Amino acid sequence: MKKAKIISGILSIVGMMMISIALIIESKNSLSLGNDIKFEEIDMKKVADSANMLISKNETADTDTLEEQENFPLVDISMDFVPTAVVEPPRIEVYDGLTIEELSAKFDRLLGTSYLQGKGYLISSYSLTKGVDPYVALAIILHETGCGGTNSCSRLVIACNNVGGQKGSPGCNGGSYKAFPTLDEGIIGFINNLYKNYYGVGLVTIDTIAPKYAESPTWASKIHWYVEKIRNS
Repeated sequence: MKKAKIISGILSIVGMMMISIALIIESKNSLSLGNDIKFEEIDMKKVADSANMLISKNETADTDTLEEQENFPLVDISMDFVPTAVVEPPRIEVYDGLTIEELSAKFDRLLGTSYLQGKGYLISSYSLTKGVDPYVALAIILHETGCGGTNSCSRLVIACNNVGGQKGSPGCNGGSYKAFPTLDEGIIGFINNLYKNYYGVGLVTIDTIAPKYAESPTWASKIHWYVEKIRNS
């Protein structure tokens, strides 16, 4: 802005000088002053040099001002926060190459909308906690209750929360099959029974569990079928 004002002022001075020269020349032509009177010619180069000098001084002044501004301490607005890479949690496989979330989701798909809907996590996690094969546990549940998909479950599981065909007291409606207060207690009781009376005494395969668990000679083959269904689902 200062530079523009100075240039404007110089141009005004030059303009006034040009007007004055014109007036003097006009007066010379209109008056008879004789040859002994000489008019000094205006050196326009000197005028231009003077103008350039003023501009140069102004630029120097502006530069000094700018340097002062650059040396003026500024507020540091930089942040110390340095973004770090997002670290994915380690994948922990608990059974058959699956995480506990994947295993329970598989079980829930098989249980579907039956009476056992949403119990996949309880069955899988508690089985693993007790050292019971979760596929075998679910296979026995599916076989004994008839639950799965959209199928309705047996009366024993709906009325007495008995998911494994266990016998004992208190009896379900006075019968020989055991009743449990809640479905979760029935699932936990079933897995505890597998752990205590089978896995805990070395009966850890379907074929060794079968003779003690059921009287039917086809029970083992049916449980094997369910295990393969679970594994491939």
